[in-house]
Amino acid sequence: MTSAPALHDKAAPPILSVRGIEKSFPGVRALSGVSFDVAEGEVHALLGENGAGKSTLIKIVSGVFPPDGGEVIVDGKPVSLARPDDARRAGIATIYQELLLFPELTVAENIFMGHAPRKGFGRLDWRAMREKTRALLAALEIHDLQADRIVGSLSVGNRQRVEILRALSQDARILIMDEPTAALTEYDVTRLFDIVRKLKARGVAVIYISHKLDEIFAIADRVTVLRDGAHVATRRVADTDAASLVQSMVGRKIESLFPKITVPIGAPVLEVRDLERRPLTKKVSLTVRAGEIVGLAGLVGSGRSELAQTIFGVTPAESGEIRIAGARVAIASPAQARALGIAYVPEDRGTQGLVRAMTVRENFSLAALGKVALGGFIDRTAERKLAGEGVKRFAVKASSLEQIAGKLSGGNQQKIVLGKWLANQPKLLILDEPTRGIDVGAKAEIHRLMGELASQGLAILMISSELPEVLGMSDRVLVMREGRIIAEFSREKATQEAVGAAMMGSHDSAEQAA
Repeated sequence: MTSAPALHDKAAPPILSVRGIEKSFPGVRALSGVSFDVAEGEVHALLGENGAGKSTLIKIVSGVFPPDGGEVIVDGKPVSLARPDDARRAGIATIYQELLLFPELTVAENIFMGHAPRKGFGRLDWRAMREKTRALLAALEIHDLQADRIVGSLSVGNRQRVEILRALSQDARILIMDEPTAALTEYDVTRLFDIVRKLKARGVAVIYISHKLDEIFAIADRVTVLRDGAHVATRRVADTDAASLVQSMVGRKIESLFPKITVPIGAPVLEVRDLERRPLTKKVSLTVRAGEIVGLAGLVGSGRSELAQTIFGVTPAESGEIRIAGARVAIASPAQARALGIAYVPEDRGTQGLVRAMTVRENFSLAALGKVALGGFIDRTAERKLAGEGVKRFAVKASSLEQIAGKLSGGNQQKIVLGKWLANQPKLLILDEPTRGIDVGAKAEIHRLMGELASQGLAILMISSELPEVLGMSDRVLVMREGRIIAEFSREKATQEAVGAAMMGSHDSAEQAA
């Protein structure tokens, strides 16, 4: 993508400045003298690995945490942000990754929750609320939302737009967006960027937090990088590139985000023929061979995750055939899939892949209790050895094996989920969104591990919504749409344009055969 245009030849005066912000928690120094500023009408990206201090800094600016030192300045004047209401009064609004809406209420009611227009005797003025909502929708040229729509019936993208409108209804002049595209479709991302550009034109300052570098180059004017709680660099986006930003974030040069290595492809490990589990797995056929990484692309709702869950026995197949290493098998449960040498790293690591309240040690052994149990009791020494080897092999950054897993960064949690399943030495590894929500350094590490596992003969089926990841790591690419495999590409023929067209349903299967 081309870089966003420079903000101004001369820097505009900042609408928001943070100066020398310090913050510590018990045993952790989260921020060390961080300073940066945002100008009116600027999109300022905030980058850093998980644990770099981005969330802590944003919570200080949002009035959630008080700083231990330093100051926040709005319009040239220091402000005290002791609670979120103080931030709101200062014109600061934050849209978190987890949207804070009331699904049973209407669009208008959500937008004006807590500050609804009133008339005589303090009664709500419903007509004024709807009219103000329609005016906000018109101001951002949003034509497919209505004031009376129930928010619970909206897509994630439209719910996010309601959050933005709520911020504008409170006269927010500084809008903080935390990983705003994490759960959005490609279409919704495009619509979000349109709104961000309109906000910029209205003079709203946007602080944009994302792990996705292509978004930074598409939408931001400047970028600030944090590392280990300290300010590393602030640059104009037009004057930098992805490699230098990555190096600033991780403190070292990453040779390649997609370190794909060519390895010999062996015999089929997984063969699926006419597999069916309605409504989203319809007569699916595919093959994954030893040492091969097969990428499975498709839009949200295309049936990719549902196919993975059917192969793994979470939702057993209604018809069709599964073969593992040439032998026909029936998989009615995850326990049967595991016994057959299949490992599955699910899309939602927080609820499906990890027990967040348990320790690193306990999580590493969950899928391999048979290896560390004797007579119905867990051998703690064997468990510690298993977990210690996993932490070392996957370079998990944890204070100890007894650290609570839910306290780790997203990348380290993902490494534990991956290591947990690999403790069983599987033949087939199914990865569903293996790098979603983790920083660029952890992504490169996960990709390196995938290459290493493939070189050891493991067969890998990788589901990803990130086309660069699919194209960068796959030996073959399959495209799903409406529950069916509708296209297949060899690595050489898998381009972003061709795979993207197939995902959208505009393809010629004859031209796109591998």
